[in-house]
Amino acid sequence: MITEADETVSLIGSDKVQGTAVYGPDGEKIGAIERVMIEKRSGKVSYAVLSFGGFLGIGDDYYPLPWPSLKYNTELGGYQTMVTDDQIKGAPKYARTSDWDWRDEQGTRKIDDYYGVAMA
Repeated sequence: MITEADETVSLIGSDKVQGTAVYGPDGEKIGAIERVMIEKRSGKVSYAVLSFGGFLGIGDDYYPLPWPSLKYNTELGGYQTMVTDDQIKGAPKYARTSDWDWRDEQGTRKIDDYYGVAMA
């Protein structure tokens, strides 16, 4: 397996994660990772922001997903989630023309509560 300088068999550079396809439980592509949110102190990735819902990148909204809800699937060449389309459609989101206020603890708690993530 040939990997680039910013990727190994088990590590990947953040710049390569952005834009990576995300697949649903059925293996169908549902969107792409727009960005990842990393905890400053621990270095742990907490959320992946999924670009979802549009057509050819037009009309997408952004859906923060807890990072543990994604697993890299080598056969698909992207991340796969067991979160269904219907679950994502009802999840906290923000429009491409706005931004999520990551400083708002109630907002991130809303994401964690929606997906059933235990608070650290």
